[in-house]
Amino acid sequence: MDGIIDTSVIIDIYRGYAPALTWRNANQSKVFAITPIIWMEAVQGAPDKVKQQQIIRLLSVFQMIYPTSADMSWAMQQLVKFKLSHNVGMMDCLIAAPAHRLNLPLHTRNTRHFIPLIPNLVNQPY
Repeated sequence: MDGIIDTSVIIDIYRGYAPALTWRNANQSKVFAITPIIWMEAVQGAPDKVKQQQIIRLLSVFQMIYPTSADMSWAMQQLVKFKLSHNVGMMDCLIAAPAHRLNLPLHTRNTRHFIPLIPNLVNQPY
């Protein structure tokens, strides 16, 4: 496994954003994953059934990493630790938890919320 792709990057790929497509094409040999939280965020953003099916098809090419009970506990601790000081949200904590547990890079454009949680694992891909 070469890393987890956050919702921000998934949406950029879906929308055909050139830097995202260039990055994805340059990394085709790598195996990336998403979490159920990322899957749900992406699907939630679809405005209609056609786009919903398109995003589900895109998401299906990634492996799924499910959070564990240890991930949930870690995420809860991080929310208490960073919500007030860094405005880190619940979903950020839940997305970062498997990356933390598996020591996998999290490829995201939302570095501001993830750096306090997993500073050495955050990667802004483009």
